[in-house]
Amino acid sequence: MGRLTNSGETPSRTRGDASPVLEVGGLAPLFCLPDADMALFDLAAALRQRLVVLHFYPRDAMPSSLRQAIDFSEREREFRRHGAQVVCVSLDECMTHAGFRDENGISVELLSDADGEVCRLYRVWQERVADGVTRPAVHRATFIVGGDGKLLHADYNIDTRAHTDQVLAQLNSISGSKNGNPQEHRRHA
Repeated sequence: MGRLTNSGETPSRTRGDASPVLEVGGLAPLFCLPDADMALFDLAAALRQRLVVLHFYPRDAMPSSLRQAIDFSEREREFRRHGAQVVCVSLDECMTHAGFRDENGISVELLSDADGEVCRLYRVWQERVADGVTRPAVHRATFIVGGDGKLLHADYNIDTRAHTDQVLAQLNSISGSKNGNPQEHRRHA
């Protein structure tokens, strides 16, 4: 179970399915969640060191989730040049994440939100009905959180084929420099 440390701000817009969304400029909900090795990831602590790209996705076993995790991992150095860390969150358990990571060479951090608390805070929780059975699901979305805890970017409409390029372009825009120097970002923030 995730440990919540604040509730963020109330959104005013909605997704296409009329669910409310978090707004750029609002505070990102802070949380602690276990990673694939069962160590706690604390968003507040991470933000003291770098920007955080927070990517929510449905499940490890999905082909689109695998492609996205590999793409983020292969381009991790580019994210670091922008002063950012990629963190991916799903409802999968820690052991599931560990197997997924190890089998596929994933290097980005995979967090387990097994009870969906953090997914609800970020307005990515949804329930799907199939064959009369309601199952929890996660709407694929990505956020960029600044060192001050504010949302610098929120994308609830992801096309996984070009998503990593789009996130890197957004980081480049945020940093205000071609090399994504974090010191440069701090001067412009």
